[in-house]
Amino acid sequence: MNRHPKASSANEDPINYQIRRSGRAQKTRIVVSADKIEVVAPLKISEQRIHAFVAAQHAWIRDALKRVRHSARNQPSLAPAAYISGAMVPFQGRQIPLTVKPTTAKRIRVQFTGEHFLVYFPEAIADGRSEHIRAALESWMKLHTRHLAEQWIKKHSSTHGLTPRSLRIKTQKSRWGSCGPHNDINLNWLLILAPPVIMEYVVVHELCHIRHKNHSRDFWQLVAAHQPDYLQHRQWLKQHGASLMRGL
Repeated sequence: MNRHPKASSANEDPINYQIRRSGRAQKTRIVVSADKIEVVAPLKISEQRIHAFVAAQHAWIRDALKRVRHSARNQPSLAPAAYISGAMVPFQGRQIPLTVKPTTAKRIRVQFTGEHFLVYFPEAIADGRSEHIRAALESWMKLHTRHLAEQWIKKHSSTHGLTPRSLRIKTQKSRWGSCGPHNDINLNWLLILAPPVIMEYVVVHELCHIRHKNHSRDFWQLVAAHQPDYLQHRQWLKQHGASLMRGL
């Protein structure tokens, strides 16, 4: 993926954007999110034509970027203001109470009881208590994301022979998942903040791209074969995704 600063005229500020080549793309399109601008282009189109396309869309990109950032700022955060005892931590579509307990151990330890998060915090750490706890919870959730995603893959992959080559859990600000050309699946760990069925939908979505590298009718029929009510989960992500993306 390449990054290119471009402007449509000398009087306008440059637009920084990334180019992503896609074998599924039939025409060039621009995807604007709060933290980046991505140009998705067919494999054979020249970079010169891509740059010209972006320059012609300069005003539209600026307007879209303002709208997206305004919308993101107005989305409520699911995370607490501080990670202290009594705070409510988002996890799998729920708000889980947090209890912080002192420990003589040297490392922070996170325990989930099913109803509470217990964080054992070393007495020797004097500064940045809230941030240390947030980071520990994030690390724990990333591991849990992998464990749960592997369960969904095991459940759905054998039905139609949709076996990925690998699974990676990533931190992303604009995508929930992807399936690469060699069937490597990437998943955004922030999906663990949503109800489990939402992560299952994203896993199914990416697994189905192993068979169909597009969003054709056949693709959506395959998704529906695994999750007949997938449209509800897709709509849930559209409504609540911006809040999830704000993270912990």
